[in-house]
Amino acid sequence: MNDTIPLWTPSRTLMAKSPIHAFMARCNADFGLSLSGFEDLHAWSVAERERFWSAVWDFCGVKGERGAEVLINGDRMLEARFFPNATLNFAENLLSGRGEGDAIVFRGEDKAEDRWSWDRLRALVSKLQQAFKAQGIGEGDRIAAMMPNMPETVAAMLAAASIGAIWSSCSPDFGEQGVLDRFGQIGPKLFIACDAYWYSGKLQDVGSKVAAVAKSLGVPTIVVHYAGDAEAVARQTPGASTLEAFVAPYQAKEVEFTPLAFAHPLYILFSSGTTGVPKCIVHSVGGTLLQHLKEQRLHCGLEAGEKLFYFTTCGWMMWNWLVSGLASGATLCLFDGSPFAPDGNVLFDYAAAENFAI
Repeated sequence: MNDTIPLWTPSRTLMAKSPIHAFMARCNADFGLSLSGFEDLHAWSVAERERFWSAVWDFCGVKGERGAEVLINGDRMLEARFFPNATLNFAENLLSGRGEGDAIVFRGEDKAEDRWSWDRLRALVSKLQQAFKAQGIGEGDRIAAMMPNMPETVAAMLAAASIGAIWSSCSPDFGEQGVLDRFGQIGPKLFIACDAYWYSGKLQDVGSKVAAVAKSLGVPTIVVHYAGDAEAVARQTPGASTLEAFVAPYQAKEVEFTPLAFAHPLYILFSSGTTGVPKCIVHSVGGTLLQHLKEQRLHCGLEAGEKLFYFTTCGWMMWNWLVSGLASGATLCLFDGSPFAPDGNVLFDYAAAENFAI
């Protein structure tokens, strides 16, 4: 006899207030359905893919032109194309808020703390967008970043996405060859790196690694200050400047968003490299946005104003998942460093102080 019982079960009241319940109610009203639970919803999503994904687009309020067709070649997986006539911009959907409310909260292992309002985030995205364009970066060009999980990294990704450039990142703890094994394949037009980082109570200098990677890639480099001396790292790195110098000529203005095809590349991620050189894995603008909205809004119940946290580095796909929380109007809670230093409580203390919703 199986007497296992769940540790927790949501109340009927809580379920009735959930976004996924609201989504089912809307689908029932719009399509004459009688979905009463998750099993019904899942079965319908498989049987009626066009209606399901169209409903997700509408329910989540995706900004863009959807187009008339939702799916073509649906019976042939490799040739299937969702929203073939749609245009949208990933950054436009993530920069969903304005004002002085928190878009990002940041904590580092070295006790660094910072809060970025939506307006502050937009301002840096605007300056970076202008600077990227001045470098001749545009649709389809790659920007590679070896960065901590910090607000400037999010801003640089959004600036890249706003003009249709493709973002690829790793964390600064990667070895030189590990970085080159990844970024050497994608031919970036720009390399972004930090000056140093903290881990397990130790300051980790990356100046020589940044210089070596930049030399091998042979592209301009932007050094972002975090825990070291950005100006010193920039001086020893060929073709490098600090972030402050890079954006200094520009004033913040309204961010411009290039309309892009649903299947336009957004990210280049990589396999683990356990069976040879890491393999490139491309994720699209529309596919990434819609899948992350579905997971975060429907499955996680994420709502505007709530705080979202996931312990990750910029070398893991969960960083890409985490930053999509901005599309729901959530506040991102970022952390960089060891989750165990100094006493194993740092993440629990962070959660208690900021009242993480997820």
